[in-house]
Amino acid sequence: MAGLKRILVPTDFTETSDHALSWAIDLAKRLGASITVMHAYEIPIVSFPDGALLATPEIAGRLADASRTALDAAVRKHADAGVALDSVLREGAAWEEINAVADLIDADMVVIGTHGRRGFSRALLGSVAENVVRTGHRPIVTIRGKE
Repeated sequence: MAGLKRILVPTDFTETSDHALSWAIDLAKRLGASITVMHAYEIPIVSFPDGALLATPEIAGRLADASRTALDAAVRKHADAGVALDSVLREGAAWEEINAVADLIDADMVVIGTHGRRGFSRALLGSVAENVVRTGHRPIVTIRGKE
């Protein structure tokens, strides 16, 4: 673990993600590593049998602005933690963007929160953490929420 210099922490702005970021900060302090906090958002597309409804540029812009504001707030909340923090905002499927950013910044590790959903709620919502674990090429630590 002494070779870890950059940790990627994806966030969806939930308490679980904040818990994962706090865990990563504690690890980074001990190792002298830096952290990149990232968020990925998707522009909503609603499909119908006869076509699709796409978000307007105004809605897409608002979504991007809201995501940037929330990401900046998440980084500011931990700014005095004694660890170098930066942020990356991406548009696209979360698990794909997490893997892409991990490659882009040459992350030594990904620390991601998991909600631990099961059954029907997992089937409906999917699992970003599971997809990252299945498809990632780097060490991945999953952190369960405090519940």
